[in-house]
Amino acid sequence: MRRARCHSAILLLTVIPLTAIVALLAATPVQSAERLSITISAGKHDRKNVPTRTSIVLPNELADTATASLVADDGRVLAGQLTVPGLLADYPDPPEGKVVRELHFILPSLAAGKSTELEVEVPGRVGDRLPQFTWTESDGKSCDLTHNGKPVLRYMHEPLDESSPERRGETYKPYHHVFDPTGSRLLTKGPGGLFPHHRGLFYGFNRITYGDGKKADTWHCNNGEYESHEEFLRTEAGPVLGRHLVAIDWHGQDGDVFAREEREMTVYRAGDRWLVDFASRLKSTGGTVRLDGDPQHAGFQFRASQEVPDSTKDQTYYIRPDGRDKPGNYRNWPDDKRQVNLPWHAMSIVLGGERYTISYLDHPDNPKEARYSERDYGRFGSYFEYDLEEDKPLDVQYHVGVQEGEMTVEEAEALSNDFVEPAGVKVR
Repeated sequence: MRRARCHSAILLLTVIPLTAIVALLAATPVQSAERLSITISAGKHDRKNVPTRTSIVLPNELADTATASLVADDGRVLAGQLTVPGLLADYPDPPEGKVVRELHFILPSLAAGKSTELEVEVPGRVGDRLPQFTWTESDGKSCDLTHNGKPVLRYMHEPLDESSPERRGETYKPYHHVFDPTGSRLLTKGPGGLFPHHRGLFYGFNRITYGDGKKADTWHCNNGEYESHEEFLRTEAGPVLGRHLVAIDWHGQDGDVFAREEREMTVYRAGDRWLVDFASRLKSTGGTVRLDGDPQHAGFQFRASQEVPDSTKDQTYYIRPDGRDKPGNYRNWPDDKRQVNLPWHAMSIVLGGERYTISYLDHPDNPKEARYSERDYGRFGSYFEYDLEEDKPLDVQYHVGVQEGEMTVEEAEALSNDFVEPAGVKVR
């Protein structure tokens, strides 16, 4: 199996306070190598601290350029980051001698129905002087994304160890831990504790059929199944975002690989929140793979720290499109038929005496019917049924927001609007 270590490449975009910009620009004259104009349209929703991206075409000599600056008429500057196109991006091929790059930035605010024009300069002026996202790996078993030196995500990818049942249980699937917005507390659970098969941000299915009727369960992994990290395909980090793309094999009970996944995680710092984009492309290695499960053990889910079931589950509550519920109340499909095709969902938990709210946004392009599950011990998410074919991969995308304190229905709806109906960007 191929295994590469984490590495860093700076490619990003963020908003810079005006007072800091004035001092930096005075000391940093830059002759832009490429200029273009963009128009940003809010559409029908107010925008505030929104990750925004568009594709731009650059000459080959700028293919490795990491930064951009976006300059308004009044002199305000937004920091930009350039990345290669994301996993699920679908852009036209560039002309000969050109490359396509994604331009990322944080849109600070724009009222519904309004638009604004910005001049884009490549390379950027001040991106390398801002707090940076950085990928680091210390032990070959986990990889950390930090922002300004504080942890954001931790990718757990230790190779399968079958030396004991305990070690196998610790290593049978890769997943991502999530930290609170201050970087001081881990919000998610690892192995052990209540229901050890639930951990962090994870993606899998407990009722899989492939080949000539073979069965697999990549959620519990109790009968020889497992998911294995195979390779870091790409890592990017800088002042606006941190992103990595990893290759993960899905193994059946006899160890055979029946599906291969590319899993991409992208994190933005937007105001006082972490915003995490999860994107996945799953491909069959041969024939039909039937993906199925139940609401508690399939799909894409978040599992909170063991402290929640141990100490604070009575303070857990859920926020849904029909309102905020009381602590102790939770819904699950199929007992509650309302728990399908929710545009968004949010859970509020208490850890270390502090309240945190995690939002979960489903994209309308993901397979439906999406069936939702929630528990007071801090696990929630959704699953669907799907037939994977050799010529029909499964693409999914979700958006997870992490913030301190509580969240209103209106705030969750705004996050969903930004995810599903993003601000428009026109390049001229």
